[in-house]
Amino acid sequence: MNQEFESKLLVVVSSFPNREDALTMARQLIEQNLAACVQIQDGICSLYRWEGKICEESEVMLSAKTDLSRWNDIRAFIKARHPFKLPEIIAFKPEEYEMHYGNWVQAEVK
Repeated sequence: MNQEFESKLLVVVSSFPNREDALTMARQLIEQNLAACVQIQDGICSLYRWEGKICEESEVMLSAKTDLSRWNDIRAFIKARHPFKLPEIIAFKPEEYEMHYGNWVQAEVK
C-alpha cells in the first residue's frame, strides 16, 4: 500500500440464527447502500455464556464490506433489525486490500 492510500474499507460481521434472517439483512444492507457486498457463511458453531448458562448454537455469519464513513449507519441499522437481543456487531479495518476493490466499495456505499 502506498502512503497516499489510506485504508477506509470496513468489514462488519454479525451472526444470525438462520440463513433466512441473514439473507434478509444482507438484501437490506445492499438496498440501503450500507454495504457494497455481503457474504453469508452457514454452519458456524457458536459457544457462549448467556444468563449464566453455557450455550451451543448453530449460526450463520454475515460479513458486509462497507466504508469507514458508514460505520455508525450500518451498526445502527443492524442493531435495530437484528433478531437477537444482544447482536454481535464487530467491524474490522483491513490494513491492506486491493485498491480498485476498495474504490468500488466506497463508490457503492456513497
